[in-house]
Amino acid sequence: MAENAGAHGPTAGEYIVHHLQHLQKDFSFQSVKQTSIVDFSLFNLDSVFYSVVLGVIGCFVLWLAARRATAGVPGRFQAAVEIMAEMVENQAKGVIKNAQSRKLVSPLALTVFLWIFLMNAMDMLPVDFLPAIWHVAGPAMGHPDYMRVVPTADLSTTLGLSVSVLLICLVYNVKIKGIGGWAHELVAAPFGDKVFLYPINFLMQMIEFIAKTVSHGMRLFGNMFAGELVFMLIALMGGVWAWQFNPLTGGFWLGVGHVIAGTVWAIFHILVITLQAFIFMMLTLIYVGQAHDHH
Repeated sequence: MAENAGAHGPTAGEYIVHHLQHLQKDFSFQSVKQTSIVDFSLFNLDSVFYSVVLGVIGCFVLWLAARRATAGVPGRFQAAVEIMAEMVENQAKGVIKNAQSRKLVSPLALTVFLWIFLMNAMDMLPVDFLPAIWHVAGPAMGHPDYMRVVPTADLSTTLGLSVSVLLICLVYNVKIKGIGGWAHELVAAPFGDKVFLYPINFLMQMIEFIAKTVSHGMRLFGNMFAGELVFMLIALMGGVWAWQFNPLTGGFWLGVGHVIAGTVWAIFHILVITLQAFIFMMLTLIYVGQAHDHH
């Protein structure tokens, strides 16, 4: 763990700080320790790795379901994927009336939902499982032993997703309304097509795009980051019990509390990870649907 953890293991603060550090690399591919919340010369290698791996797994699951699809009675796997796809398609129909656009947007929304669900689900793994493996392998390869395994608990990941949604919205604004039509909308809405209102309208449009993008990413990040912290605190209860086990002291009951709290929070968190994936998908559909609306 951290180098200053001491002979008897890290303190609670050191444990949490260590687990909140990303494995980072700068653009010269030199391993570094995270030194600030925002540093555009660095990227979080662990978030990139797990995002890509889970994205490949999600695409493989959808491809496998399509490959095995039959016209007869579906198996459990096919039925589960069909239910998920039908749910997304029904939501898309309620928001985006353009059937041609839905041919691209519906599969995109389905992919987003499954991808974010898988990234969120990494929070269900034991807190120290993968980091403990990297604790041995990382230094052996000359890298720091920092490792975070929940990509959506990383602000750079969630803002990257929300910026991607913004780019899709911009594309559909131009595609549906034309460059001239969208340019006119930028200065004519929301307060009216008056020349003296053009600067105010344009400013409000920019604020709306920025606010939607930032809130879209921050909402997912905030919920997953909070969930990750709760799991760390529960893990600390078990750690204290293991290090200071004594049936005659209150430390014994930390072990019992660790099991109960971990079980309850894990069950509740299944709802959280699913709901957050659904909310992000729905906001994606809503924002793309708004790009189809004329003002």
